[in-house]
Amino acid sequence: MSSTDLPADDPSKGAQLRRIVLIVAGLNFAYFFVEFAVALAAGSVSLLADSVDFLEDTAVNVLIFVALGWPMVHRAVMGKVMSLLILGPAALAGWEAIQRFSEPSPPQVLPLVLASLGAIAINGTSAWLLTSVRHHGGSLSRAAFLSARNDVLVNLSIIAMGAVTLWTSSGWPDLILGCLIIGLALFAAHEVWEASEEERLAAKALAGDID
Repeated sequence: MSSTDLPADDPSKGAQLRRIVLIVAGLNFAYFFVEFAVALAAGSVSLLADSVDFLEDTAVNVLIFVALGWPMVHRAVMGKVMSLLILGPAALAGWEAIQRFSEPSPPQVLPLVLASLGAIAINGTSAWLLTSVRHHGGSLSRAAFLSARNDVLVNLSIIAMGAVTLWTSSGWPDLILGCLIIGLALFAAHEVWEASEEERLAAKALAGDID
C-alpha cells in the first residue's frame, strides 16, 4: 500500500490509526511538562527545544485524528501544515542558541541525562506504535512517525552531549546540538512536504485532472 492510500480503503487500519495517534498524543502531552521543567532547572538549550517538541508532537497527532476522515486533497494540504509545524521546535532551539551564543554555559548533566532517558522511552514507544500504521494516513501519519523516530535520535544525542559536557565543562556542545536539531527538523519537514505533494498529485489523478 502506498503512502497516498486512504484509511477508508481499510476501515480496520483507519480505526487502529485513530486509536494509536490519540495514545501517542497523550504520552507526548504528559511528558512535555516533565522535560520542560527539567530543561529550565538544568539550563539546557537542547533539552528545552526537545521539550517543546513534545507539544508539537501532541498537536500533530491530534490533527491527524481530526483530519483522517477528510478527502485526500484536503489531507495533502494538512500534510503541508504538518511539515511547517515540525519546524517550530527548530525555530525555538535556534533562538535560544542565538541568545546564548556569546556566553554559553554548560547545563547540569545528571538531570539532563535522566530526562533524556525518559524521553527515549516515550518517543521509542510512540515510534513503535506508529510503525504499523505509518503508510495508512498518507503524509499525516508519516509526519507523526518521522517526528517520533527523529526524537529518539535527538534524545540519544543529548545524552552523548552530556558526556562531552562533563569532559569539557563547556556550554558549546549544548549549542552545537541545537543546530543538529534544526537540521533534523528541516529534513523531516522536507520529507513530509514531499509526501503531501504526492497526495495532491494522486488526488488530481483520481479526479481526472492529470494522466
